[in-house]
Amino acid sequence: MKKIFYMAYYNSTNSSERRNAVLSSVNKMNYICEALENNGYNTEIVSASGTTEKKFCKSKKVKLTDKTTLKLFSSLPRLNRIVSVIDRVILKTKLFLYMIKNTNKDSIVMVYHSLGYMSLVKRLKKLKGFKLIIEAEEIYGDVIGDEKTSQKEYEFFKIADAFIFPTELLSEKVNTEKKPEAIIYGTYHIEKEMPKIFSDGKIHCVYAGTFDPRKGGAIASAESAMFLDENYHVHILGFGNEKEKAEMLNTIDNISKKSKADITYDGLLSGEEYIKFIQSCDIGLSTQNPNGKYNDTSFPSKILSYMANGLRVVSIRIPAIEKSAVGKFMYYYDEQTPENIAKAIKSIDFSEEYDSRKAIGMLDKDFICDLKKMLSFM
Repeated sequence: MKKIFYMAYYNSTNSSERRNAVLSSVNKMNYICEALENNGYNTEIVSASGTTEKKFCKSKKVKLTDKTTLKLFSSLPRLNRIVSVIDRVILKTKLFLYMIKNTNKDSIVMVYHSLGYMSLVKRLKKLKGFKLIIEAEEIYGDVIGDEKTSQKEYEFFKIADAFIFPTELLSEKVNTEKKPEAIIYGTYHIEKEMPKIFSDGKIHCVYAGTFDPRKGGAIASAESAMFLDENYHVHILGFGNEKEKAEMLNTIDNISKKSKADITYDGLLSGEEYIKFIQSCDIGLSTQNPNGKYNDTSFPSKILSYMANGLRVVSIRIPAIEKSAVGKFMYYYDEQTPENIAKAIKSIDFSEEYDSRKAIGMLDKDFICDLKKMLSFM
């Protein structure tokens, strides 16, 4: 059985330990590991994720599935900033030494692109000579508006032997040498249907994602409630730092005092709890700042999560989405205002035939084939 090392900030959603990991990224990685299994590969996820709790976490290796394992390193408790910085340095060192020990020139290493260890991966590649697949979700320098960071990322991408991209547009920008690649917009795993949580007869809309104001999606989704009537309920699920979360809760509180529609913050859900909640909603909101440079190269993974659970999706109209294989399934708005988002929500006719799960099933088959073709060159 062939093996792939998958370097990423990852933690199992079933773990009792709280480690630094983004749920949407974890879900996508889980799916990619399933696709690798379907192509006859074992996968070892090697994660340098540190704890987010005030207690020590031990090093461990966890069996996630029959063909996928997870390697986690010990992590110091989050007592203060100094300890956190020290822990990050130690974790990178442990990651480096582990990959030095366990890889060789015949190994295949897949890296979920992160600014945190680009130089580390470069050194590993130079020392061990393994085949490198870079999973590039977006150009992070574009997200934070830092051109120097973007340039460093493009330099990093040059050492790859193959790529996994979230959009055709990012492929055009990065893979100028036409190296082997596969395109995956997000998770193509169709979730089984679960009992509905809500039975109030209202149309339930949900935003699930980051509270980062640079993306502009969470606040815009929440404010759309002011232009909806009492037949609607807007749910906000997501994550952010303490300041972003406090701002989000304050925004929801202010809107709820003015809006006819219901609006609530429903926490940061994961696993089956998240799936059950999402499936109880009718419309998924993929709202983000259309002027962000990152829109040219990234695909909102939440769209696929919504579709895999049978939801209709309201989205900003941008090329990366409109030109994708799922573009025709979207309900678009063209201007990032709460009123326009609300208009798109109200334009949805639920009597029209719609089967997002079928569309996801077709994408799943296509990706497994594309992945097999890409790996055949490694």
